[in-house]
Amino acid sequence: MTVEIDDKSGFCYGVVRAIKKAENELRSHKKLYSLGEIVHNSIEVKRLEKLGLHGINHNRLHEIKNEKLLIRAHGEPPSTYDVAKQNEISIIDCTCPVVLKLQEQIKNNYEKIKQINGQIVIFGKKNHAEVNGLIGQTGGNAIVVETVKDLELIDFSRPVSLFAQTTKSMEEFNTVNEIIKKKMSETNKNGNIVFESHNTVCSQVSSRKPHLETFSGNHDIIVFVSGKQSSNGKILYNACKNVNKKTYMVEDENDLNSLWFTDAKSAGVCGATSTPKWLMEKIAEKILKLTSDNH
Repeated sequence: MTVEIDDKSGFCYGVVRAIKKAENELRSHKKLYSLGEIVHNSIEVKRLEKLGLHGINHNRLHEIKNEKLLIRAHGEPPSTYDVAKQNEISIIDCTCPVVLKLQEQIKNNYEKIKQINGQIVIFGKKNHAEVNGLIGQTGGNAIVVETVKDLELIDFSRPVSLFAQTTKSMEEFNTVNEIIKKKMSETNKNGNIVFESHNTVCSQVSSRKPHLETFSGNHDIIVFVSGKQSSNGKILYNACKNVNKKTYMVEDENDLNSLWFTDAKSAGVCGATSTPKWLMEKIAEKILKLTSDNH
C-alpha cells in the first residue's frame, strides 16, 4: 500500500510565523504566556507547553503583570492591548499580516460608514478569536453573521459593508453576499443605499479547498489530520469527504483504525492550516505499520 502526504497541507504562513517567534523567545526565557491556544491543535500545543508556553484566557490576563505575552495569529481587539499596557506586559505580536490588514480595513471602513448610519457585517464564526478581534475595531458595533439565519440581524434599509473572517469558505461567503445584495435591492427600490462587499477570505486558505478535492479523488482513503477546534479544519475535511466518502478525521495516530484500510491500495494524508507537518508524517508512518502488520 502507498501513503502520500499532501505537500500543500499544514501550517499557513501566519501560524508558522507565530510558532517560530514563540520558539525563539522560549530558547532564551523558558517562559512565555499565550492568550488562547497558539494554534487549534492540541498535539502542537502540548509540544510547546513542554518548552514553557503557558496558555491563558482573558480573565487571567487581568491578573498577570510584568510578563511577556504572545498575541497569536488570530489577532486581538484593542482592549487587549490596553490591559497589557496597564499591567506592564510586553507583547510579542504574532497577528497574521492578513488578519492585521483586515483589522485596519474594518476600522477605517467603520469610521466612514457610521457617518451615514451604516453597518459593518462580518461573515464569521461567533466568539472565534479572529472575529472578536475584528469586532473590537468597531468598538463592538459589528454584526456577526454565522449562518443565513443571522441575516435577519441586518437592517437592509441602511448602508452595509460586508467582510469575511479570513478562514471562511469562499462559496459560503459568495452565497451570503448574493443574499444581502438581493435583500438590499428589494428593500431599496431606488437603489440609493450603499452596499459594499469585501472578499477578505485568505487566498492561501481558499486555494487549499480545490487542491484537496483533487487530492482526495486520487486515493482510496483519506486521513484528514486536524484539531477538533479548527474552523478551517472542518471546512477542508468536508471538502475531502464530499469527494471521497472514505475520509476520516483524526487528531493523532491513536485515532487510526486498521479496518479503514482494508482493501485500500492508496491512502492520502492531509490536514488543516493548523496541522503540523511532523504530525502528518507520524500518522503516515503509523498507517504503513498498521497495513504491513495486516499482511
